[in-house]
Amino acid sequence: MTLTDNSLINKVMSSLAHALFLLIFLQTSSSVVAQPYRILLSNDDGINSPLLHTLKEELAALPEVEVIISAPADNQSGSSHSTDGGPLIVEHIYQNGESLGYAVAGRPSDAVRFGLVELGKADPFDLVVSGINRGANVGNISHLSGTVGAAMEGLLHGVPAIAVSQDVTDVDTVASARFTAQLVKHYRESGAPEGTLISINIPSGELQGVKIMPMGDSYLQTSHYELVEQTGERSVYERQRIVVQSLDSSTDTYAYQQGYITLTPLKFDWTDHDITERVESWNLQLVN
Repeated sequence: MTLTDNSLINKVMSSLAHALFLLIFLQTSSSVVAQPYRILLSNDDGINSPLLHTLKEELAALPEVEVIISAPADNQSGSSHSTDGGPLIVEHIYQNGESLGYAVAGRPSDAVRFGLVELGKADPFDLVVSGINRGANVGNISHLSGTVGAAMEGLLHGVPAIAVSQDVTDVDTVASARFTAQLVKHYRESGAPEGTLISINIPSGELQGVKIMPMGDSYLQTSHYELVEQTGERSVYERQRIVVQSLDSSTDTYAYQQGYITLTPLKFDWTDHDITERVESWNLQLVN
């Protein structure tokens, strides 16, 4: 075999190796791109909420997205970020012969925790979405919201989250779901902020636009408690609430009441950093 023959063989082998490398690279890249964006969907109104089902349909219509529901078995409105202790009863729910999701006999945060830890054990979730809630969660009402609490549970596990709520009447739920899907699509393509959840609130009537606003004052207040039943020393009261108009134009509550969809970034840290040095100056000491 001549030197020329050896050189030709080496070139052919080099070309084959290069082609094989490209083939493996392209197959691997295709596999990575094809990985679905996994969304854990929950709420606080319960797994039978039609608003939850509408949101699932719109999110599942996004390309390369997989949506799994893990939601409370019953209505848990106002649960905040509370949790039930002890064993969880979980039922796999089917609708029209297809899997709807998992009904968790617990709080919204329990449903999200179960979803992330158990259902995401082999294939972790990329995003937690909570909603669509029936009723707004603007202002400091957010602290009481099971919808926001469910999303906060996602942050607790290091997973970005979205909470979405809408007014009780005169709202296009499909449009609300599609607006949420728009944000999810952005997260899918560009990444989601770490350690922050976005709380979306959609008002009734003709929408004026979209505003990014900080958390504001409460739009609901307790006016009084009405005595509805009394037997001996045992009394039953019903809380009576009134809607309050916000006067602070710098808040989400005000913008929402003016007809704007509001987006409010929320974090776990409740620390009042402005007062920490003042508290330190109190010079509190250990007491025996």
